[in-house]
Amino acid sequence: MFNKSRHSKRPPRPIRSPVSQQARKIILFNKPFDVLPQFTDEGGRRTLKEFIPLSGVYAAGRLDRDSEGLLLLTNDGKLQAKLTQPGKRTGKTYFVQVEGDPTEQDLQRLRDGVTLKDGPTLPATIERVAEPAWLWPRHPPVRERKSVPDCWLKIVLHEGRNRQVRRMTAFIGFPTLRLIRYAIGSYTLDNLASGEWREVSSMQGV
Repeated sequence: MFNKSRHSKRPPRPIRSPVSQQARKIILFNKPFDVLPQFTDEGGRRTLKEFIPLSGVYAAGRLDRDSEGLLLLTNDGKLQAKLTQPGKRTGKTYFVQVEGDPTEQDLQRLRDGVTLKDGPTLPATIERVAEPAWLWPRHPPVRERKSVPDCWLKIVLHEGRNRQVRRMTAFIGFPTLRLIRYAIGSYTLDNLASGEWREVSSMQGV
């Protein structure tokens, strides 16, 4: 007798339809200091809900509570994966204020990659820059020591480990005082004030 259970094909799994170009939402948000990159928090801390009156969008990657700058939110899981999966190596640009005065030799160590507790970092682009002219005041202000100099760095990474920039600068002896993410791929803050958001065209490249 024909064994139907053994030889019959299983019904195909339902395929989730991708978000259409018309339905896709991409939100750029300039996250202030001390705001969580999520919409809810049982501890009563500040969240995205205070700033973004939309539902169904989620952050593509994280930006720590004590960091500022560009957070991209979308309802498109494919775009989220493209921006966050390690194999995609999407470039992320940060402006970082560090305590101390690192030399070129110090910065070269970060360019070449350093070995953190979770393994070696990928090579990174690091350069000293002036304090950005577009920078907004932070509330509360950074606690700076008058007896210790500080400087600004522009850092481009192609990976996104937890608190990676802070761990990298601390590894070479220069703690991060302030961290602003300026760009994710081709998406940038582009004059977006702290606490403001805007929706962008889904046709923009990553």
